[in-house]
Amino acid sequence: MSALPRTAARRSSLSPRQWVSEELFDFWAGRVHPLWTLRRARARLVSRHAASADAVTLVLRPNRHFRGVAPGQHVNLGVEVDGRRLSRSYSPTVLDDGCLAITVKTVAGGRVSQHLAQHAQVGDVFELGQAFGGMTLPAVPAGRVLLLAAGSGITPMRALVRQMESAGMPVQLDLVYWARQREAVCFADELADVAARHPGFRVHLALTRDPAAPAARVGDYDFSALGDLSGAQVMACGPGGFVDAARARLQGQVAELQSEAFTPPVLPDAETGSVRVELRRSGRTLELPRGTSLLQALEAEGLRPASGCRMGICNTCVCGKASGVTRHTLTGEYAAEPATQVKLCVNSASTDLILEL
Repeated sequence: MSALPRTAARRSSLSPRQWVSEELFDFWAGRVHPLWTLRRARARLVSRHAASADAVTLVLRPNRHFRGVAPGQHVNLGVEVDGRRLSRSYSPTVLDDGCLAITVKTVAGGRVSQHLAQHAQVGDVFELGQAFGGMTLPAVPAGRVLLLAAGSGITPMRALVRQMESAGMPVQLDLVYWARQREAVCFADELADVAARHPGFRVHLALTRDPAAPAARVGDYDFSALGDLSGAQVMACGPGGFVDAARARLQGQVAELQSEAFTPPVLPDAETGSVRVELRRSGRTLELPRGTSLLQALEAEGLRPASGCRMGICNTCVCGKASGVTRHTLTGEYAAEPATQVKLCVNSASTDLILEL
């Protein structure tokens, strides 16, 4: 094997990775500039504004280690709340200056959403995960596109609308957006402006708790008013029940249907009782309920496993399963293979388990 050139060898020996740990480098570099790290992606809050009556948009400037995000994808945002590092998944919109706009809807009891919406200040720095998720569109879709959004599900749809607008709105694009009241609608003016500029883009608001508007949940929505959808690509994002209802309503009637639920649905025949779960690395053995996601069950016991999206996409909560049977909370499928990986957020314990935690 040939030796490294002298200049390359000198450069390698002088690399910070050779003489200091990443954690120590990031700690001291962050004292000089909050976004300086050895390899970790971070983002700084540069501005914030109200997006609706119960949501706020945070504009973040990422450092050079962030590799970018496609419209419709998600990132995990690491937040310190009461001395604990927590992580949640958000779908950002990339702005013209390279900043990321993340809209956070306040959730009752949501520690991260309440912190970001009420307490995060300009200048705060957050850990930033790399992008993940496959609910994306090609530059020119094969046919018309229908976007279905409820609640926070509007955030990836906003990014997809902006992508289609930057491409000149090459296909017919419809957005049906469910919200409780008009005051809870995010990006109303922006979406209306896009629709005014592009006749091929239409926005349809469905208000479920507005006394001045007829209630129109997804299961009862008149999709025939949108025209022929047989060749449409449909994307749905919202709570688990909303996504399930949209899929039940449109499956087999459209060319393609993709969905993402930010709250896992509950299986109607969820298992009951409890099982013993051994945590091999920590040496603990717990009694955990069947039918509840392992992540929720472990958190109820005071543990804080690494987690992110909480919907089975980002793989942050993956851990080793040495033995036992788990059940997927979204599909109901069982997995009995030993020495495999399990996503804690979308799997429950069906039998006694041994986890590498």
